[in-house]
Amino acid sequence: MMGFVVDNLPRFAKAAWITLQLAAISCALGFLIALPVALARLSDSLILRGLSTAYVLFFCGTPLLAQIFLIYYGAGQFRPALDSIGLWGLSRDPWFCAILTLTLNTGAHTSEILRGAITAIPKGEIEAARALGFGGWLRLRLVVMPRAIRIAWPAYTNEVVYQIQATSLVSVITIMDITGVARAIGTRDFRFYEAFGMAALFYLVLVYAVLLIAGRIEHRLSAHTRRTPGLARLIPDLTR
Repeated sequence: MMGFVVDNLPRFAKAAWITLQLAAISCALGFLIALPVALARLSDSLILRGLSTAYVLFFCGTPLLAQIFLIYYGAGQFRPALDSIGLWGLSRDPWFCAILTLTLNTGAHTSEILRGAITAIPKGEIEAARALGFGGWLRLRLVVMPRAIRIAWPAYTNEVVYQIQATSLVSVITIMDITGVARAIGTRDFRFYEAFGMAALFYLVLVYAVLLIAGRIEHRLSAHTRRTPGLARLIPDLTR
């Protein structure tokens, strides 16, 4: 067993780096998509609301595996159109298709997290910002988004964890992530238990590393809700 681990550790370490890149890039791009989609879902425009709702319903309501197949294999049916705009080469690249699918998927889920967080902000805070003369974009930047991120952070942490686990599906389009390497080694050596056991350990390390970092960030975001020892000592004096 130890010999198997030592022999295959470098391959799994490289695969873990690929998994981490897929999750990090797709989460970053997905967040950039999620904010405008969440705002569109809350807008008064029927067109914006309809388009954003259709996007969210599709990517939240269908399996990620089906989305990967649609983008990677389904693109072949539109080769003339893709060729004419120079995208045929990209549509054949497994890495590009994986990032695109993961980004669109997490963008839809994250937009719902942000939308729920924005609607959970007390109306009084937004009214106070309006009373101070803050315009729409200023309210969004200084009041709405900071407050929404604090509210949404625990749920968004779960989304990032899900995204790390969801990257395992891209192995079906030949990307050698953790799951892809485990399947290749298991097929080669007929030691599936050891191969996927190592894969599970690598996923556990990545997930709990993310949870640890996210927990530290959440602690910082919620610092204003905790009284400092100095303030606690001052309160009895102020009430005399």
